[in-house]
Amino acid sequence: MGLRGIAEGTVLLLGGRSEIGLEVARRLARGQVVILAARRSDELAEQVATLTEAGAAQVHCVEFDADDTASHPAFFDKVVAEHGQLGVAVLAFGVLGDQARAEQDPAHALAVVHTDYAAQVSVLTILANLLRAQGEGQLVVFSSVAGARVRRANYVYGSAKAGLDGFASGLADALHGSGVHLLLARPGFVIGRMTEGMEPAPFSSTPDQVAAAVVKGLHKRAGVVWIPGILRPVFFAMRLLPQAIWRRMPR
Repeated sequence: MGLRGIAEGTVLLLGGRSEIGLEVARRLARGQVVILAARRSDELAEQVATLTEAGAAQVHCVEFDADDTASHPAFFDKVVAEHGQLGVAVLAFGVLGDQARAEQDPAHALAVVHTDYAAQVSVLTILANLLRAQGEGQLVVFSSVAGARVRRANYVYGSAKAGLDGFASGLADALHGSGVHLLLARPGFVIGRMTEGMEPAPFSSTPDQVAAAVVKGLHKRAGVVWIPGILRPVFFAMRLLPQAIWRRMPR
């Protein structure tokens, strides 16, 4: 284990353009090798500059298509072969999708669920086995309060997050005692590129605030972090609301 509870090894950011993911990587970068994995990986100069300025020893950009699950095993084999032991792997890829379109277009609904759930299951299964073999490592998984109790207003995205939350929770239990730590983050509405043009919900946060809570959770080896923390008791109460009231919730 490295300093301050962070596992030793390369920092891998899956979703190299993610605002939240980049903020997490920036906080972990000093003295570390960081890998940015994304589509169009040759267009990440701005992200590389941010991490270099934060003190990263090296920053590498690699091509990664989260939706192409058949490519995942070879991708991770290559990453480990070229860059050695993984310390922290951050799963920061995902899509919000268009709820109205998804209700009419099953292909769009399936695309959202594939990226936000199925692709994450593929990545997590492979990474869990890699880190088990190492005997240590940390995984960061982004769930959402949207999955804590799925709402009518965004039920396609929310259902994918609910599935991911359940999978990650079970995987965390399966990893117990292996030396591998999984941190499950449950942010509320995050004000950023992904939600641009939307009216912020109560208890909103910024990518910077989410990243700060995640890195604190990694240091402490926490299992779950709600961002902001007030959302934990709020959603405990929300689960008790009658369905007739819940279905009218705007978001």
